[in-house]
Amino acid sequence: MIVTTRELFKHAYGKYAVGAYNINNLEQTMGLFRGCVEAKAPFIVQISKGARSYTDKRMLEALMRTADQIFPDAVFAVHLDHGDEEACMDCIASGFYSSVMIDASAMPFDENVATTKRVVKAAHARGVVVEAELGQLGGVEEHVSVSEDQAHLTDPAQAEDFVERSGCDSLACAIGTSHGAYKFSGSQGLHFEVIEAIQKRLPGFPLVMHGSSSVPKSEVDRINAAGGRLKDAKGVDEKEFAKAAKLGVTKVNIDTDGRLVWCRVHREFFRDKPENFDLRPPGKLFMAEYAKYIVGKNGALGSTGQVDAVRKLLKKT
Repeated sequence: MIVTTRELFKHAYGKYAVGAYNINNLEQTMGLFRGCVEAKAPFIVQISKGARSYTDKRMLEALMRTADQIFPDAVFAVHLDHGDEEACMDCIASGFYSSVMIDASAMPFDENVATTKRVVKAAHARGVVVEAELGQLGGVEEHVSVSEDQAHLTDPAQAEDFVERSGCDSLACAIGTSHGAYKFSGSQGLHFEVIEAIQKRLPGFPLVMHGSSSVPKSEVDRINAAGGRLKDAKGVDEKEFAKAAKLGVTKVNIDTDGRLVWCRVHREFFRDKPENFDLRPPGKLFMAEYAKYIVGKNGALGSTGQVDAVRKLLKKT
C-alpha cells in the first residue's frame, strides 16, 4: 500500500523514526520489501535523481508498482530524494510519487524559501507531500557534494521562519551528519541540542535526519579483507536513533550502509567463487543479506511491529 509520508509521520512522531532507504535496482527492491514485511515496519522507498537516470525512471517506478502487488502487507511511501526543482515537478506530474524532496539548501535563504514554495504549491495541488532542507551536510552523495568547510548546521530560528514561509511538510536539518561513508573523526558527533531547539520552535513538526548510515566496522573490515580499500570510515551510532525520534525526527535516511552490504556480498562471493559468471547466485545472496540488514535497521529505528497500528490509523482517516 502506497501512502504519503504525512500519514507515516503522524503515527511515528515522538515514538519512532521511519526508515528511508535508497534503492537503485531489482535486488535492492526485493530485499527492502522482504525485510520490511518481515519486520512489520512501515518504510519509505527513496529514489534519487541518480537512480532515476541509472536506467530509466519508468523502470524503477514499475518495480515499485510490482512490489506493491507482490507484498500486499507492505505500507510505504515513494519519495524523491534530493531533487532539484525540475525533478520535483516531473515527479509531481507523474502521479506516482507520494512525496518529494526539494533540495535548494545550497541557495541563499530567500531563494531556498522561494524555490521550496513553488514546489509546495505544485505538490499540494496533487496531494503530494514536500520535504525541504535547511543547512548543509558535508560529504558526497551522487550529485550532492559539500566540502566540510562549506557545511553548516541548521539555525533553529531560521528553521521556524523557513517552515512558516515555505509551507513545507517536513524539514531536513543539518545536525552534524554527513553524506557518504566518512562521517565522523575523533570526538565529532551529532548535535542534539540543535534538534531540541528546533523542536521547541516547531512542536509536532516532522524533522528529517540525512546521512544517517552507521557504517558498521564489521562490514568495512570484511570488504577490505575481500580486496576493498575503505579507510577510516565511521558513521552514526544506531543507539542515537531513539533519542532523535523523541526529539521529533520521524524520518532517517540510510543509503551508504546498503551499498556496503552490496559491496561486501559481491566481493566475498567472487573472491570465494572465481569460476562463477552467473549474476543470479550473488544476486540471490544479496537479496537475503539486504533483507536481514533492513530488519536490523528497522529494529534500531523502533519501527518494527508498527505496521498494523499504521493501518488502523489509515482506516480512521
